[in-house]
Amino acid sequence: MTRLIQNSTFRLFKNKSNRLLFTCYPTCTHAKLSNLTRSSIEYSNIEGEKAQLKMEKSTSKTIVLTGYGGYDKLRIEEWPIMKPGKDEVLVNMRTNSINFAELMARQGLYDGSPKLPGVLGMEGAGIVTQLGEDVTNLKVGDRVICIKMFGLWKEFATVPAEQCFPMPDAMTFEEGVALPVNYVTAYHMLFDIGNLRKGKKVVIHMAAGGVGIAATQLCKTVPNVTVFGTASAVKHKIIREVGVTHPIDYRTQDWQTEVTKVAPDGVDIILDPLLGSDATKAYATLKPLGKVIHFGAANMVSGPGTNYFQIAKTWWQTYRPAILSMMPANKVVAGYHMGHLPQEPIREAMVDLIALYNEGKIKPRIDSVWSYEQIADAMAQMHDRKNIGKVILTPYDENNITPKT
Repeated sequence: MTRLIQNSTFRLFKNKSNRLLFTCYPTCTHAKLSNLTRSSIEYSNIEGEKAQLKMEKSTSKTIVLTGYGGYDKLRIEEWPIMKPGKDEVLVNMRTNSINFAELMARQGLYDGSPKLPGVLGMEGAGIVTQLGEDVTNLKVGDRVICIKMFGLWKEFATVPAEQCFPMPDAMTFEEGVALPVNYVTAYHMLFDIGNLRKGKKVVIHMAAGGVGIAATQLCKTVPNVTVFGTASAVKHKIIREVGVTHPIDYRTQDWQTEVTKVAPDGVDIILDPLLGSDATKAYATLKPLGKVIHFGAANMVSGPGTNYFQIAKTWWQTYRPAILSMMPANKVVAGYHMGHLPQEPIREAMVDLIALYNEGKIKPRIDSVWSYEQIADAMAQMHDRKNIGKVILTPYDENNITPKT
């Protein structure tokens, strides 16, 4: 028997019959015998033959939110692997991601945060290891993208089957997990709410972030769209390459002034994840029939801990236009929160987005990959606005995300 890979989480062997055996040796802190479950998956090796991957594990490495506040409220624990319900699948998560929703949820600011102690994580990509009795659209061994209203920062997570999407063969686990929240959000805002068409002008705040890059790529699928993107100066080269027409350094320039120099009559769509004074500027920068779409409150999150002064300041500075004033202005103020959407529009967007990926029109940009144990550093990467693209988590290590033969 040949040992291929070993680390503190698992060992991977190949026996004489060329069958792979994958064995985990966890430190069990919460498991009871009644909760034990085993998983078995199949995948193709580089020769194209089927190999069996057996996982003898009863617990799942899990990032646990123990309270609201700073990074110290997150702990790595071993939780029991739960059996999937009749309409669910059990997925061995190879990658997860961080969104601003998780940053806000950690501080107790996000609507729909899990009860404490709880598990964050709205996205995952991995391998189906078990099926619920009524699941017919997936099979064991499928590589899937998962989306759920929290609960996915686990090595093994149960997910409703209708919220899992088969991954294209060419897509990596890192790319897969970067697709659902950012790209679905950008897709709905631009096409369903914004009605983006050729020749329009769009402002994208935080253009180097996950939603920002997704929105920019989607804008480029429509002819002759002008994109204004805010980001720190060191990120301008990259966002230009992605498709931003006019980069704006929000740290040294007033974005409204810079946009108005190029578009004195205003712009058609503004994607606002900030609120506060930026929301007020956004409404003023719209042209007639323009739309500002609010989808976050990043200005409330000023550091790792909860800043109540910043929360109050952002709330106070946010403009609330009256309906009677919007009518003669011919402007639209809209809101977007994917967590409150039914599954149908999310599934429809995912189908279109996977098709765009297969056509080579969109491609998620990965900023960095962090192990679960590095969750504080990974969150700081976003809190400090250092990321360009998606920040990825993995319960394993960067070199073992994809099982290898």
